[in-house]
Amino acid sequence: MSSGFPLPSALPGRVLIVVATAAEAERLRDLPAQVVVSGVGPVAAALATAAALRSGAYSLAVSAGIAGAYPGSGLAPGDLAVSSRMIHADLGTQDGERWLGLEHLGLSVCPDTSHFGHFAAWDGAADLAQRAGAALGPLLTLSTVSASTAEAAAWETRFPGALTEGMEGAGVAHAALLAGVPALELRGVSNPVGPRDRASWRIGEALAATRRGLETLLGATKQ
Repeated sequence: MSSGFPLPSALPGRVLIVVATAAEAERLRDLPAQVVVSGVGPVAAALATAAALRSGAYSLAVSAGIAGAYPGSGLAPGDLAVSSRMIHADLGTQDGERWLGLEHLGLSVCPDTSHFGHFAAWDGAADLAQRAGAALGPLLTLSTVSASTAEAAAWETRFPGALTEGMEGAGVAHAALLAGVPALELRGVSNPVGPRDRASWRIGEALAATRRGLETLLGATKQ
């Protein structure tokens, strides 16, 4: 695969890992990377990422944590998803029965170029997914968690092949884009997207999957 950025074994600098909660960070503190807790949501994630990237030199910004998996993804609790794209999925408007994204509205997330909130992942993502035994595909960022099978199906229809739903990935990717740093999202699956059933969540398994993915990445990048 041709790459605009180095492959994992050749990353020259530090890796920034951004997680939403302290509980996620506690599982990752011993990894050879800088771990930052942002708070929940794309705005908090973008602000924390931007601040971290201003404070030091990083070769890669990673949004990591747990997520729900869309029914069509085939993913189960404990599985790992790696981003091919990070999509700020709920930027747009409902027009009757139709969903119109920014590309249909003539709007952009960047002031000086057309950008619809679909952020390309780091070019080493496919290699990482293969080595980690993870699924590779679009990961969606929403500010409100889907809570029904109908909502889950609607997002899958809007974004075919979507694997997971989280709340921070596109925020990390947006800040990284503006800083000129490649970005990646890793998500361990804790539950299916749909009706909220907290008792069925497998958070421990999801965190273990997230750590496994990061260990695979950092095993090739540690100094």
